[in-house]
Amino acid sequence: MEITAAETGKCLPGQEVFVTGAEGFIGSHLAEELVRAGCRVRALVLYNSFNSWGWLDHLEPEIRKSLEVVPGDVRDPAGIKKAMKGCDIVFHLAALIAIPYSYQCPASFLDTNIKGTLNVLEAANELGVARVVHTSTSEVYGTARFVPITEDHPLQAQSPYAASKIGADQVALSFHASFGTPVTIIRPFNTYGPRQSARAVIPTIITQIAMGKKKINLGSLHTTRDFSYVKDTVQGFMALAQAAGVIGEVINIGSNFEISIGETLRLVADIMGKSIEVETDEQRIRPAKSEVERLWADNAKARNLAGWEPGYAKLEGFRQGLTETIAWFVRPDNLQHYKPDLYNL
Repeated sequence: MEITAAETGKCLPGQEVFVTGAEGFIGSHLAEELVRAGCRVRALVLYNSFNSWGWLDHLEPEIRKSLEVVPGDVRDPAGIKKAMKGCDIVFHLAALIAIPYSYQCPASFLDTNIKGTLNVLEAANELGVARVVHTSTSEVYGTARFVPITEDHPLQAQSPYAASKIGADQVALSFHASFGTPVTIIRPFNTYGPRQSARAVIPTIITQIAMGKKKINLGSLHTTRDFSYVKDTVQGFMALAQAAGVIGEVINIGSNFEISIGETLRLVADIMGKSIEVETDEQRIRPAKSEVERLWADNAKARNLAGWEPGYAKLEGFRQGLTETIAWFVRPDNLQHYKPDLYNL
């Protein structure tokens, strides 16, 4: 069921799509946008006894009712194959992603990120799905050896999390090489936006300021990142699910804009109209050799192969994305989901 060039731009509406990790930050935004695009969305959420669907519970009622939500676990091969049956396109986002937590529980990251990916790929291969969009991360590059970072940059695992994602990516590529599994690897840089966990730096800054703190607890301020607004990242997923010529490829999704954490802090404070100080919190600082000092994406491949470009580009776009993100976080009904006084691994 290969997607041909003639079908590019037409393959998503009406298609049956499977999204793992749908309850999470990016996954919930992707599931929501896929419904709006006319897809039939089967959303895998991690089973729990509370019957919680994560952020899917907070979508508009009409969107939520359009989802087929399936509780399960990517670590269960039989369950994944059953849940995926009948789907045309698979978006694989389920993963453990908290870098500090990977120092404490590396085995969990290997189980979920590598074995979970293997289960998804085996099921997709056996069921003959048209395309698997597998989610990587810019962390696999480690500290940039050159900028902007192209997809040919060496892979450097500077944390157990990064190692697990490199392993998962290689499993995905091996399935394409060995079995012809139609895999595309999307490699998002630092995505931010509404619903993001406070373990990430931008929600950490926003929630602390929103709760009235004058002194903000942060880790390293000198490191740089290429921040991508979640709307742009979601459009990247959808573009790679439709484009011809991307199967077997690894493709960066980033803004092609570099900014330090310290500069990001000042920008957020300016948008929120607050004057703040920073206190270094030692538990937020990675081990010296584990810190990724610099990330800056080259996004030319995404533009050339998939026609994707960031809508929130450069400093102006970053400021607009931050403004929309802040507006979401400061709403009391959203802010109540966060605990700014606690460091979130």
